[in-house]
Amino acid sequence: MSTGDLVPVRVGIVGQGRSGWGIHANLFQMLPEHYRVVAVCDPIEARRQQAVATFGCTPYLNLNDLLADPAVELVVVAPPTYLHAPNAIQALEAGKAVVCEKPMATNLYDADLMITTARRTGSLLTVFQNRRYDPDTVQVRKVIESGKLGRIVQIKLLNQGFGRRWDWQTLKSRGGGSLRNNGIHAIDQALQLMGPVEPEVFAVLDRTLTLGDADDHVKIILKAPGAPTVDIEVTSCCAYPRDYWHVYGTQGGLTGNARELHWKYFRPEELPPRQATVESTPDRSYNHEEIHWYEESWAAEGGIELGWKGYYLDLYNTLRNGAPLAVTPESARRAMAVIEQVTRTCPV
Repeated sequence: MSTGDLVPVRVGIVGQGRSGWGIHANLFQMLPEHYRVVAVCDPIEARRQQAVATFGCTPYLNLNDLLADPAVELVVVAPPTYLHAPNAIQALEAGKAVVCEKPMATNLYDADLMITTARRTGSLLTVFQNRRYDPDTVQVRKVIESGKLGRIVQIKLLNQGFGRRWDWQTLKSRGGGSLRNNGIHAIDQALQLMGPVEPEVFAVLDRTLTLGDADDHVKIILKAPGAPTVDIEVTSCCAYPRDYWHVYGTQGGLTGNARELHWKYFRPEELPPRQATVESTPDRSYNHEEIHWYEESWAAEGGIELGWKGYYLDLYNTLRNGAPLAVTPESARRAMAVIEQVTRTCPV
């Protein structure tokens, strides 16, 4: 299909804050042949008017009015987290296709209710787990699947920093906390790399520098037979942050971040044959041998939002061409199940 044959999906965005405006609206501006913002809903007048000036769309104060607009095909649900499930369910009931911001809900019960509603109404539901499309995430998966690193033993995902925060995302009443805000991304990435397993979950939640009552220090270990152990850390109290990615393999490893990745590996056939022995080393030292390393690297071209466009291109292919849904609500539910276990066992 040529660009001239494309029929833009007509979008209504609920919420014009950091996500609804700064991410979704921005992405739609980058994909004008595929999407057209025809309506927005937000309680703040200045935000509604900014959207009108940018898109020429219809502004709504009330969600019911946006859902009653026949011009809206797809609803992007991007208000504060505690409104994700009720707003998404309302949109599904209205017969709209729905993109729900992450996390899809504040708890697993509501996530399941969203999925049940989508199945009952026949309305499409997907969750904006956009980090699956990060260029570095895609590259890490390619390196792992190449087999160059051997069997993957452990993966560390470290989102570390030092600083206070005091907006709504620090409040339990609004579904805030680092676990649901940034932790959900790392959990989703981890589950994609672990494969179709149900991991054991070990976790610690804490409040350190936050001015709210929700968590801002998260430590999660995911473990399952036949899958790499995943160590996730999202913290606001690390004064010496490290790179986000650390992959341990039996033939090498990988490290890096959203801007660049580096990995090195050896070729087993190049090592001399050896076997374990009860004999001590002649010079009483530890075993040591020289390993010839092969080193490779990757650098990002442009910002990560260039990768996020892939989410909406895949969705367009589903909405207009009937392609299978790339990010199913059931796959997003897996991350919600982990969050449920963490919050149940580690109250803050």
